[in-house]
Amino acid sequence: MTAYQKLQNDLLQNSRTWLVTGVAGFIGSNLLETLLKLNQKVVGLDNFSTGFQSNLDEVRGLVTAEQWGCFEFVEGDIRVLADCERACKGVDYVLHQAALGSVPRSLQDPITTNASNIDGFLNMLVAARDANVKSFTYAASSSTYGDHPALPKVEHTIGKPLSPYAVTKYVNELYADVFSRCYDFNSIGLRYFNVFGPRQNPGGAYAAVIPKWVLSLLEGEPVYINGDGETSRDFCFIKNTVQANLLAATTQNTTAKNQIYNVAVSGRTTLNALFALLRKNLIQFGVLESSEPVYREFRAGDVRHSQADISKAQSLLGYEPTHDLAKGVEETVQWYADLKRV
Repeated sequence: MTAYQKLQNDLLQNSRTWLVTGVAGFIGSNLLETLLKLNQKVVGLDNFSTGFQSNLDEVRGLVTAEQWGCFEFVEGDIRVLADCERACKGVDYVLHQAALGSVPRSLQDPITTNASNIDGFLNMLVAARDANVKSFTYAASSSTYGDHPALPKVEHTIGKPLSPYAVTKYVNELYADVFSRCYDFNSIGLRYFNVFGPRQNPGGAYAAVIPKWVLSLLEGEPVYINGDGETSRDFCFIKNTVQANLLAATTQNTTAKNQIYNVAVSGRTTLNALFALLRKNLIQFGVLESSEPVYREFRAGDVRHSQADISKAQSLLGYEPTHDLAKGVEETVQWYADLKRV
């Protein structure tokens, strides 16, 4: 039995109270679904700037009425300290996902990205500290590795940030470390590597590559690849990300606390290979086998290659990914195809 399986069994027998910020978003709503199915009590905080009521509605349809009754929604903004304090009251564990993602968004509007990702993060740290929560687990980012060329990426070696977004996520790690030193406040940062899966928004200017391409292929629209397609990423299915959050939040290993961990599968897939995999999985839904991408200029702020070393999370948290890219894509395209038919 894996560490995660043991944790799931324990949670089913012991209800605790969790705060998920950004609960109406992609990652937040998947955390909400998992926690409710494990009979946990969940407080969710969101201002719907990038999250959607439809995500919450979908979760409601996937859990029992009794489980849904264990969810309390707080509409609020992490940039407002009072909202953070209200959400943290009586909470055992904080899973802080609320942020403005996207490198291009941060390049276009660094001030708003800074306000959400740094001011909002500090508000949440203060509120969680003052509420005496048991643990504070937050979404860090692989963008923190910046221009450091080595592969795979290891947690203790980073380069210079390549975007305002990357700066904000690095500052989060610095603040978390200072709160540990100055206030004896425990936290764990999870550096996500290209998370994908059901409920990830395929629309808008800042959509992630997998949902954007899936929707474009389903609708017969062009798929654009920035550069030559040999840029590579370590794509991580959402269920792996959920696992890492729950293991980090509940760890009793004192050595594991106040650390940063890569969350990925330790794989590396080029954009060309990703396109071929998506096309193969979508043929059953009417996508043409002859579909080809359109290549254009490289995008500012993007790193060329990314791959995670996950040995630290494996050894200290017991993290063991359950889904590789192929398995995750299979579940993901089915969800988008079902959504398109609705």
